Amino acid sequence: VQLVESGGGLVQPGGSLRLSCAASGSTFNGYAIGWFRQVPGKDREAVSCISSSDGSTTYANSVKGRFTISLDNAKNTVFLQMNSLKPEDTAVYSCAATASRLATMWSGWYDLWGQGTQVTVSS
Repeated sequence: VQLVESGGGLVQPGGSLRLSCAASGSTFNGYAIGWFRQVPGKDREAVSCISSSDGSTTYANSVKGRFTISLDNAKNTVFLQMNSLKPEDTAVYSCAATASRLATMWSGWYDLWGQGTQVTVSS
């Protein structure tokens, strides 16, 4: 399975973006998928994760109520809808996946990673 992110860009504070993580070579059936973000010089931060088995989701406190993760099985794509964006959301966002029913917020859980997409929130 290969993961390809898209949807990043420059947006003003308060704006919205939708990131996509497309799977090629397989489906997300039976996988756990997570979104992570990283700013240069800082540790990688977990944003959200979802289990394809039961649809359960988890969010970091910093994005709860603003971001929504979802899985479209027909498109083999995981989305991260980001609303009410703040300058502190600026980072490279990467999706990750692993063959597991359990999704966690620990980056070490995942063995498949996309290349990342830049999100910049600035006026």
